[in-house]
Amino acid sequence: MKKFLALICMITCVFGLTACGSDDELTALEQSKLTSARIYAVDEIIPDLQMFMNDENAATIEGYNSEEIEYMVAENFGINTDGYAFISAVSSFNSAKDTMGNIIEIGTAVAEIDDDQIIVNVDVKGEKKDADVEIVFSNDMFLTLESASLNPTSTMGELMAKAALNTLIGMGTVFIVLILISGIISLFKFIPRLQELFSGNKNAPGAEGADNAVAHIEAQEAAADEADDLELAAVIAAAVAASEGADSADGFVVRSIRKINRARR
Repeated sequence: MKKFLALICMITCVFGLTACGSDDELTALEQSKLTSARIYAVDEIIPDLQMFMNDENAATIEGYNSEEIEYMVAENFGINTDGYAFISAVSSFNSAKDTMGNIIEIGTAVAEIDDDQIIVNVDVKGEKKDADVEIVFSNDMFLTLESASLNPTSTMGELMAKAALNTLIGMGTVFIVLILISGIISLFKFIPRLQELFSGNKNAPGAEGADNAVAHIEAQEAAADEADDLELAAVIAAAVAASEGADSADGFVVRSIRKINRARR
């Protein structure tokens, strides 16, 4: 069993080493392309694009279409390029000048093959800060320029300041939202009062008039009941006077009226 496991480990290591070797191993043609791309980027592309870090020079390509740019660059600089890629590269170099200043030194170049492209990265030193130039060529014998950009690098202090600012903005946003939520919750105590105000309580507009109307109706009903009682008392007094043979009911007073339940007899 141990020998079987050891054999599997050996096979795995062999395949791993084979895979690593195939990634790093380049043909003579590929090595030649990488060398040419590095030299081309440092000696031709960057110096030519550096000329367009001047606003006046950058304005000279405005108004031309892609095909015209390709022809002008090939005639004046001997560079095979895509017209739109060159316009984008000029814009990138020109806009980076405000941050890093002019390029004062071009460093070493590192190139790698990525499928149908060759990517070259070059460190450059500027008057204000350093930058990285990324240049992409087509992976063929023409080394056509497909893109180029000048990217100023940030120092550790700048990165820390940016991180602190992002943290401050994030925490500030959280605290502001919490304060707003707390304020909204504190307003909940006024909801019952608003409900009472708009549900028609005694203090609400029109409630007093409704109460007066109810009181007036109750007073009218009480007066009607009292009048009925007086009329009934007068009839009873007259009946009693007649039964006694009196001429009038002035001497009789009805103290109370009580209904008799005849069903109990």
